[in-house]
Amino acid sequence: MAYKIGVVGTGYVGLVSGTCFAATGNTVLCHDIDEKKINKLRQGVCPIFEPGLDRLIEQNIKEERLFFTTDLSEIVINSDIIFLCLPTPPNEDGSADLHHVLGVAEKIAKYMADNKINDKKIIVNKSTVPVGTSEKVKNIISKYIPESLFEVVSNPEFLREGLAVEDAMKPDRVVVGTRSKWVEEIMTNLYKPFVRTGNPIIIMDEKSAEVTKYAANAFLATKISFMNDLSAYCEKVGADIDKIRYGMGSDGRIGKMFLFAGLGYGGSCFPKDVKALAFSADKLGQPLKIVKATQEINQDQINRFFEKIKARFGDLQGIKLAIWGLAFKPNTDDTREAPAFKIIEKLLAEGASVCVHDPEAIENTKIAFGNRISYSERMYETLENADALVIITEWNQFRTPDFNIIKAKLKNNIIFDGRNLYSLEQVQDLGFEYYSIGRKAIH
Repeated sequence: MAYKIGVVGTGYVGLVSGTCFAATGNTVLCHDIDEKKINKLRQGVCPIFEPGLDRLIEQNIKEERLFFTTDLSEIVINSDIIFLCLPTPPNEDGSADLHHVLGVAEKIAKYMADNKINDKKIIVNKSTVPVGTSEKVKNIISKYIPESLFEVVSNPEFLREGLAVEDAMKPDRVVVGTRSKWVEEIMTNLYKPFVRTGNPIIIMDEKSAEVTKYAANAFLATKISFMNDLSAYCEKVGADIDKIRYGMGSDGRIGKMFLFAGLGYGGSCFPKDVKALAFSADKLGQPLKIVKATQEINQDQINRFFEKIKARFGDLQGIKLAIWGLAFKPNTDDTREAPAFKIIEKLLAEGASVCVHDPEAIENTKIAFGNRISYSERMYETLENADALVIITEWNQFRTPDFNIIKAKLKNNIIFDGRNLYSLEQVQDLGFEYYSIGRKAIH
């Protein structure tokens, strides 16, 4: 059965989710307050870089299943299921800012009351929200309309930027937080086309669903921080973190994913979700010590990498560095909480000059740094008269570069590799001075 779906918010989660719901035959109306963005979307122009998403948007607009509006009342009037896909940025204390979610919930309730809408609605929290948010949304809406006219559901997303379309169309699992059998049946029918291979649709209570999202992200972040913490130990004792990763990852209880030592996690999810979970636990007097350590290690990893650069040159005043990679991860233009930004700020503060390249994230970087740094559309152009190359994001094109060009353009044959892209034997044979993560330095 096809449903009429409203999606409030056209960021990564809202745009990907709405488009993929349309792709399975539903009629989807997406809302955003940004008029310029909505106008572009109506023309089939995707505002973010996400592989495969532009094609899906164009296709579903053409087939009249995907629509866009700046009028929230259209969503309320025309939708059976309304997904809240709104930002929940961190407050200064680390807590999640819920004013977007709660504010929209109140507007939806007012529209239903003012227009005397008696069709029962399902309001779905797809935003990452602290435990108890579904209850808060329910309490706000019930001030304006009877509880018989709506249900509030927690349905957290588990999308990876760069692979978001694939994750939405073929999810590992779907988590639905509800105690309503009516909602359970509808949400199960909605997601059935996405789990035809047998991946589970897991039904639980709303609070458990809310915690599940935070717990999943915090655990993945912890795996990253564990390896980064271990990498510092490996450098001290002369061990190789990459060989250790192979040895650990072959254990089925541990798994191979998220064991790469590097510059830590960034993006729109892990940093804020780890902070929000830590804040929530502290507030209840039940601190999560491992989660706090995960945060500290993540910051320390940036500092350790920067200190390697500083220690090599002593004084960074007048040193020029070429940087490859600005997005927080490959296959996205997202620079939120990007390690590159933190490292660039440290380099500039010490008097270094920086020339940067990224396949997709240059425009977002220009917004942040303006003319404080220089930019190049071509990766090798960044190397002109640079004292060293610094690799921060592991885009595929950086994995097998032409080392002869690198040697010809750099003033010194020095590479600082924050992602361990090259083998130690390879760079040593090529005559590079090479500093990576959790492995011995090549001098």
